[in-house]
Amino acid sequence: MVFLKGMDLSMLSELEKHGAKYYDNGVETEIFQILKTYGVNAVRLRIWNDPCDKNGNPYGGGMNDFSTTIRLAEKIVQYGMKFLLNIHYSDFWTDPAKQMKPKAWRSLTGKSLETAVYDYTYNLISELKFRGLTPDLVQVGNELTNGFLWPDGKLPDYDGMIRLLRQGSAAVRKADSRIGIILHLDNGGKNSLYREWFGRVTEQSLDYDLIGLSYYPYWHGTLDDLTFNMNDISEKYHKNVMIVETAYGFTTENLGENMIFSDELAANTAFSPSKEGQKEFLSELTNRLKDVKGGRGKGFFYWEPEWLPIKGISWATKEGRDYIGDDSSGGNTWSNQALFDFKGNALPALKAIRDL
Repeated sequence: MVFLKGMDLSMLSELEKHGAKYYDNGVETEIFQILKTYGVNAVRLRIWNDPCDKNGNPYGGGMNDFSTTIRLAEKIVQYGMKFLLNIHYSDFWTDPAKQMKPKAWRSLTGKSLETAVYDYTYNLISELKFRGLTPDLVQVGNELTNGFLWPDGKLPDYDGMIRLLRQGSAAVRKADSRIGIILHLDNGGKNSLYREWFGRVTEQSLDYDLIGLSYYPYWHGTLDDLTFNMNDISEKYHKNVMIVETAYGFTTENLGENMIFSDELAANTAFSPSKEGQKEFLSELTNRLKDVKGGRGKGFFYWEPEWLPIKGISWATKEGRDYIGDDSSGGNTWSNQALFDFKGNALPALKAIRDL
């Protein structure tokens, strides 16, 4: 497998709908062309089952339904990039704090839920394949640290989780055996987590190809922690590893938009909260991946490099926040960690990607 220098562009359709424009050396250019110019060779897209309420009001965060995924996947294929499909198996965000069944599956349990996972996965991959948009890689679930499709697959019930994940994995294999299957956890610097989780799924012979990690340096330990973990788990479980989510800020300015990245978070890292600090982080991260023993470090995906501070853009609408039980005010939370400045100009970190 070629080393992947990837981007998660799941917000792109919503951003462009609200007027996002991107520039390289002052010239407005389609973002896919800019990224390819800088050596990006892969794109990750999340997909949600039904990200709208019963009245058709969107949940926000990219509106990553099937039709949105198709439009973006067509661009990936057009530009000759690899395609990682991240299936959340939910109507909205999933992560270690929430793994909600989609609305259509709420009453399903046991074999009925397992069948739903299999059928949905198989039909989704088959439809993409029919359209000439076959993913190269598929994540069966997103940040599965605390399980999958709660409560049926909520940890510590590993048996319940593995039964469900097994159906997703089997469906991917049946749809196209060439697709690489990723199982993905957060907290990439926490070796004990990965030892416990992947040890349990290995005991039950769950079928997968790569270990996916989220690594945000202000939350997930030092790069030395990450390096130790990647070397240890890739050797112990004989699997390649890939960082499927990462990011770092180019400024702590937040424009009053509730942006996550701050001076306080930056203080937890070895990197300055600046354009050069962002570039340095990405260079060092890539070098650590390329140095994983046995060549098992297979690449990274930068999370949402295109996220500009545009009015009307939020990680969740009110309907979306209501769906997941979040009482925050929402907001444009990620723009100071993009790889484009607040006006859409390509940042130095992209040059680092081309040079690596």
